Amino acid sequence: MPARELQQQLDTLREQLEQNPPLTQDERQQLNDLSTQIQAQIDLDKSTKDKSLADGVNLAIERFELEHPALAGTLRNIVQTLGNIGI
Repeated sequence: MPARELQQQLDTLREQLEQNPPLTQDERQQLNDLSTQIQAQIDLDKSTKDKSLADGVNLAIERFELEHPALAGTLRNIVQTLGNIGI
């Protein structure tokens, strides 16, 4: 089930953030905001497509892929799952 997979990936992202990777306060806030948006999307289980959420995650991937590849990898999985569930 894609929503369950998305929740697992979101949990992985949260676990990675709890390990306190070397992020600026702004970077950490951006990831926390994305996490909150993703969780809200999961909770609402909307049938409408929210492209802005996927766009925000894609921007975060670009920002973090060089310095934080593990976070970027998790974010890529989240984008793929969002696409699979039609978001």
